[in-house]
Amino acid sequence: MEEKRFDRGSPLSIFRTDRMEDVAALLAALLIAVSVVLVVGHG
Repeated sequence: MEEKRFDRGSPLSIFRTDRMEDVAALLAALLIAVSVVLVVGHG
């Protein structure tokens, strides 16, 4: 009997690989963090 590998990806994902998804999430978080610093920092 063949064991199925665990699939962590969603079929709805717009990214081809998990790595690309991770990088995009990291960039989005960085962009949000920088935006917050700029907006709150001038307050």
